Amino acid sequence: MDIIDFNVKEPFSYNWSGKFEAPDENWIHMTRELMDFEFIVMTEGELYIASDEQKYVVHPGEYLLMCPPCHQYGYRASRCSFYWAHFTYNNLENNPKHHSVNPGPVAADDTRILLPVQDTIPRPDRLIVLLKQLQNSDIKYRNMNLNNFTMTTILCELYSQLYVSNRQTITKNGKLQLYTDIVDYINWRIRERLPVSEIAAYFGYNEKYITTFFKKISGTSLKSYITERKMDLAKAMLADSNMPIAQIGYDIGFSDNHNFSNAFKKATGQSPSDYRSSYAERNLFHQ
Repeated sequence: MDIIDFNVKEPFSYNWSGKFEAPDENWIHMTRELMDFEFIVMTEGELYIASDEQKYVVHPGEYLLMCPPCHQYGYRASRCSFYWAHFTYNNLENNPKHHSVNPGPVAADDTRILLPVQDTIPRPDRLIVLLKQLQNSDIKYRNMNLNNFTMTTILCELYSQLYVSNRQTITKNGKLQLYTDIVDYINWRIRERLPVSEIAAYFGYNEKYITTFFKKISGTSLKSYITERKMDLAKAMLADSNMPIAQIGYDIGFSDNHNFSNAFKKATGQSPSDYRSSYAERNLFHQ
């Protein structure tokens, strides 16, 4: 596994970002000399892209981190969409170090983050919201200090998803497998109505045991975790699409728009329409 070792004592320098949507199935990525870092988060389709002699296929829910300098080019046509952001270091001497090992967790108070060049994102919805926030703040404020810290936050969020949260869970309890299985099951069925009793029955435990077990491991109740995951998904859908709000609520398991709107406002302090309005502006690119 190719790992990039970043030093984050100072924020990265943000250059620009956007969301790309291919016009048709014949689109192929441009050929260019990449002189800064490019961070790609796939949302639909597959991206066929290469860096010098290394070819990548990036699937929905995965990211790719391309490092400069390199000869970047597409090697196969596809219809796809993805978020992208370009950044550099403020200190040009502070280039990241490459490793070909499993990074393992790094101490929480460390000033380094280690990221694989390509991997699956545990919570892509959270990254999509942050990338949309980055675009929105860039359009509205043009404040480079804000953009630099937001770009750094995005990569730190990714690192935390990949390593920090898993390490904290392991130290709390040795029964990691059951906890992981419950989380995977919730993610699998997050768009459905998902009562705690149904989860307990699926894993062969009573409702009281599974609720107590989950809270002991994660620090939050199972019901609250399900709601949090649904709201994270709703935020990503509100920020990333023009889908009707009632349809979004229905798609994540709410029976009607009233219940969805009340749950969303209770969780976020905003109505779904107000939340969407705050992320209305974006840089959408076609090629």
